[in-house]
Amino acid sequence: MQHNAKEIEEFWLKLETTIEQVLDSRDDNQFSAELLLGDYRDKLQLIDENLTFHFEADEEGPIEMIFGCDGYPESIHSVLSLVGAAPTVEGIKFKAFNHRYDPIPNSISVGGEMCELSDFWFALKNSDNKLHLTVYMPYVPEVLETDPRVEAVMIFLDALIGEYELMTKIWALDWVETPADPVDYALKPLSELRDYFDEIKSEVTPIGITFH
Repeated sequence: MQHNAKEIEEFWLKLETTIEQVLDSRDDNQFSAELLLGDYRDKLQLIDENLTFHFEADEEGPIEMIFGCDGYPESIHSVLSLVGAAPTVEGIKFKAFNHRYDPIPNSISVGGEMCELSDFWFALKNSDNKLHLTVYMPYVPEVLETDPRVEAVMIFLDALIGEYELMTKIWALDWVETPADPVDYALKPLSELRDYFDEIKSEVTPIGITFH
């Protein structure tokens, strides 16, 4: 049974009749059709308030419109239902969730601040079949959402292990200040997370998935 079938159908009907205007507004990797993009966001909110989207493009291949749910596992099914109902539109590909990136970026600019992958460390532990990920960074702010480094780390995590597995395999994510000598504390550079995660991810049961 499809979730919010009527709202999903209305979203795709709107997009099919207007996406050409959005694509024509492209300047480099930015789109200036803000009214239409805002309309897309409003219609997604009617399906599920956690739904998000963004565009990615390279020099070759179609533009990708990627849908996510802002890290809320309870909305995974909404994303899958939405993308599962996507029409075929020339020049654009619809995808669910941010996938792993290759090569993994070494740096990301967020809010005018350049964040280096090498600045972050991690510890990943399996406790009672639940994966607990701790990210270590120089100085942890009292309000995480205000620090561009936190957003950068979330982008790094998507690139390293993928948004879907981040939501369905990582039970808890903690932020801790980096000790003076991370190696003495058996911490690993964040760049090594993918290999270590892939070794142990099969040991835990996926979370936040509901089958209909």
